[in-house]
Amino acid sequence: MSTHTTAAGHAPASGWKEWVLTTDHKRIGVLYLIGSMAAFGVAGLMALIIRLEQMELGMQYVASATQYNSFLYFHGAAMVLAFLIPGLTGFAANYFLPLMIGARDVAFPRINAFSIWLFYFAIVLALLSFVIPDAPDIMWTGYPPYSVTTTGNTAFYVFTVHLLGFSSILGAVNFLVTVIYMRAPGMGWNQLNIFVWTTIAAFVLQLIFIPVLAAAVTLLLFDKYMGTHFYDPSAGGDVLLYQNLFWFYSHPAVYVIFLPAVGILMDIMATMCKNRIFNYKAAVYAGIWGIVAIGGIVWIHHLYITGMPDWIRLGHMVTTLLISVPVGILVLSFWGTLYKGAITYNTAMMYAVSCLYLILLGGLTGIPLAIPSMTVHLSETSYVHAHFHFIMALFSAFALFAGIYYWFPKMTGRYADGPIATLSFWLNFIGVNVTFWPLFIIGKEGMPRRYWNYEMFSDMTVFGYTFQQFNTIATYGSWIIAVGMLLQFMNFIKAAISGPVAPLNPWGSKSLEWTHTASPPGPGNFGDTDVVVDENWSPYEYNRG
Repeated sequence: MSTHTTAAGHAPASGWKEWVLTTDHKRIGVLYLIGSMAAFGVAGLMALIIRLEQMELGMQYVASATQYNSFLYFHGAAMVLAFLIPGLTGFAANYFLPLMIGARDVAFPRINAFSIWLFYFAIVLALLSFVIPDAPDIMWTGYPPYSVTTTGNTAFYVFTVHLLGFSSILGAVNFLVTVIYMRAPGMGWNQLNIFVWTTIAAFVLQLIFIPVLAAAVTLLLFDKYMGTHFYDPSAGGDVLLYQNLFWFYSHPAVYVIFLPAVGILMDIMATMCKNRIFNYKAAVYAGIWGIVAIGGIVWIHHLYITGMPDWIRLGHMVTTLLISVPVGILVLSFWGTLYKGAITYNTAMMYAVSCLYLILLGGLTGIPLAIPSMTVHLSETSYVHAHFHFIMALFSAFALFAGIYYWFPKMTGRYADGPIATLSFWLNFIGVNVTFWPLFIIGKEGMPRRYWNYEMFSDMTVFGYTFQQFNTIATYGSWIIAVGMLLQFMNFIKAAISGPVAPLNPWGSKSLEWTHTASPPGPGNFGDTDVVVDENWSPYEYNRG
């Protein structure tokens, strides 16, 4: 059992200065949530424009191919770097990780505050790309030689990556020190929430791989503006060097997003099923840390068609397929946790269960992309586009939304569940399937990614329907998602202001953030008494008599 503390009560009312100058991890978490949701909104608008443009052949809604490329750049970069990573490792980690381990704050509160403002500066810099005359025209990957020869402002892309990367590194160091040194007395490593484990693993990946991305984009900056030739083959450089460096970071970045999403889902499932995490130690040491161990040696499958020797392709085919083993262990823990559970199907749980479908579909469609003979055909097609969204973008976004609904009573003292929440979930779930299944179908037949005009494929048909008709269906799906997301955000705002009042522990959780704090937690998190746990305590002790 654990020692209970006095309720801290609600934080005192405060003005904007207390938010701007705050070092409270909870307020910083809220600031990350606001920033990441704003980035999601703008990047989502870019996605709608992209889908509208592909609804018809020829130029429809964008002024030029350059403008279309700018929308693609912002959509991809903002969704990954400004929404998913900050939402999962910024908002969720900041607000809830210290609460889960019984800490009163993070190890370095001022550095934590500095990291959030680096994040906001990066968002502002990215948004400025819409008003400067030479907007970035480099896609979200920034591949040379195009990013070097384009008239667009590549420096905006590079400096945005630098700011976001520096913010992530500061956060990684901060939270690793926090978990190592600030756990509640008596709390052992095998008593941590799965979310804490997955966040630690994600930050380890960030510390290892972010410097590689920073080096890659810095050399890009030098090539374009300082006359160097790191990526210029005509002067002794290597254009594929950038692709290797970029994907050496960017594929592990998939797991930086995937792992915290898994942690959120497991905590929700354990609580809503009133079950212990199935195979906890295997999930942690074989699943989570297995992904960390293998995640850095699978990037080559992004470069199968770049002319590498066959023996390298075959080696990385093995490592790419091998990473399905630790992922499979985590999936087994999902299903084992559900087994014989007394399941409560609220909005958070509906999102969580939908993620089981998304990870299954995304994982199975990823197997062909790991096999060189199939990737030669599927690479750079809409098939990759659809797979990527199912396995990472949608899975992780739905996990984050599940976490918001799950922790909403803790953050506000009110429920966000209700008919509008349920309706928005079903619109989102139906919309993503209507949007991305057509892209699988036409991608398999050769529809390229990133094309703003595909008139050269106007006579291509699948099942008697043209590529344009499939793209039209996908566009209708994006409108369904837009309606669902709009309802969801309106519901969040309304619920925070006037939603039904929730009790301190509405879901009956055993985790410290629910059992030992007020809603919302006050300054110092745990009142006047420090949290102490004994050797038998667990955040998942539901089936203990």
